[in-house]
Amino acid sequence: MFTTLTMNTQALHLDAAYSEDTQFGVRLVNSMFTLSTIVGLSVAQLTQGTIVANLGFSEISFPKPLFHGDTLYAETLIADKRESKSRPGEGIVTLVHTGRNQHGDVVALATRKTLVQLRPAEVSS
Repeated sequence: MFTTLTMNTQALHLDAAYSEDTQFGVRLVNSMFTLSTIVGLSVAQLTQGTIVANLGFSEISFPKPLFHGDTLYAETLIADKRESKSRPGEGIVTLVHTGRNQHGDVVALATRKTLVQLRPAEVSS
């Protein structure tokens, strides 16, 4: 469905007969879906209600394919954080997302910069 919605007509994602004759032998999960999923899995724990904007992605790679029927696990590490120089009350956080299959093989890596709201300063009484 994702492949169709994004108009990605790559036969490796859609055509089982075509995929049988590739080095993989079966259809692959669309890598953009894999990327979206590993980012999405981080939202509830890291950015829900705090993110202002995605600033960009870098160093995106897919070292191994993800196959239909695989289980996708994700983890996110905070690689860097700093206060914004131009936006008071906001900061820039660099996140490194890693996706692994059920065997522990890394299937996706992405570095993402986000603009987030800072925690309000605590008022001492």
